[in-house]
Amino acid sequence: MTAARVIAFALLVGCTHKPSVPAAIPVVKTTVAQIGSIEPSERLAGIVAPYENVALQSTLSEPADTVAVQEGDRIYAGEVLARLDTADLQAQLDSDLATATSSQAGTTHDVYQGSLTIAQGYDSLKAANAAVDQAQGNLARDRAQLSRDLALFRQGYVSQEAVQQDQATVRTDQSAVNTAASTVESAKSTVQANGALGAGGLEESTIEQSRAQEQVALAQAQQVRVQIAKATIVSPIDGVVVNRNLNPGEYPGTRQIFTLQQVNPIFAILHGSGAQVARIGTGSLARVTASDLGNASAFSGRVVGVLNQINPGSTDFQVKALLQNPFRKLRPGMAVTAEIALPSVRGVEIPETAFTDDNHDAILAVDDQGTVSTAGVTEVSSNGEVAIVTGIPGGTRVIDDGQQSIGDGEKVSSR
Repeated sequence: MTAARVIAFALLVGCTHKPSVPAAIPVVKTTVAQIGSIEPSERLAGIVAPYENVALQSTLSEPADTVAVQEGDRIYAGEVLARLDTADLQAQLDSDLATATSSQAGTTHDVYQGSLTIAQGYDSLKAANAAVDQAQGNLARDRAQLSRDLALFRQGYVSQEAVQQDQATVRTDQSAVNTAASTVESAKSTVQANGALGAGGLEESTIEQSRAQEQVALAQAQQVRVQIAKATIVSPIDGVVVNRNLNPGEYPGTRQIFTLQQVNPIFAILHGSGAQVARIGTGSLARVTASDLGNASAFSGRVVGVLNQINPGSTDFQVKALLQNPFRKLRPGMAVTAEIALPSVRGVEIPETAFTDDNHDAILAVDDQGTVSTAGVTEVSSNGEVAIVTGIPGGTRVIDDGQQSIGDGEKVSSR
């Protein structure tokens, strides 16, 4: 080979061979995991339900005179919804009051009659005692006379006929004493049976019977008054009339005549699994939105109950949130979504995007030399932006986007 060819070949070889350039190290965004706390929430869907659903019926068999409301009307507690006819009830009330007045008059009469009878009984007893005293006096006098005549008869001064007459007189006096004593006992029995007013006895019981009849009539009148009051049907709540089933002239019967709903406050009945409701407690804050009203309309309230499974064997649980609804925008039956605030959680914080897959059980960590390694973690809680995990210590540098195409052992540059 000539010198010129050698030089040309050398130049050709030098132009076709280039030195290798090392590959560029990828730059990734990282975050240093720190100990912190988050306010997580649980998102649940459900529907709106009334605070109270009131079904009104009437026990009266009276026709309706007036019906003052229509379906959809807003009503207030104590507002008159309808009035039933009370003409026959008023007539019954008047009759019962008249009976009560008559019984009251009868009671007054019995009081006076009882007082008179009791007084007469005492007077009879006094007269009987006086008759006994008189009869005993006559007996004592005639016995003394008999004793004197017997002494004189023995001395021959008085005839036997006179003595016998004295003896007959004494026997008559003794009979009078016995009769008078019997009259006293009879009078005592009468006084004891009649008694005294306020202290029991026959006359007192007669008066009490009259008073009882008066009270029965008054009670019947009060019962009719209650029925008359029930004839005016009023709303027990502030709310809305959702059903009217009564027209003027109709009898209520046993059917439901009005259905009322209280819609302020109002319930959001939310559904969730056991895992979703496990950390929700009574009093938790709830922020509710209704798609029918647009997400801009949000309603705040609190959880008032976490109910157990709806159907035995199911995993569907209910959460009841109580919401203020002053403008009545929320209506029963509307679909809603709620964010329920959960208790704060403290631990190692990482970005929600740092997980390598949807299982949220691994992240990509970067050591001080920029070497990437996969670290297993367990997600404790999340607020949608930041997650609390276990499995790595605080201070670990974590790649924000855990689903980048970077493998273990690769070098990265963090920013």
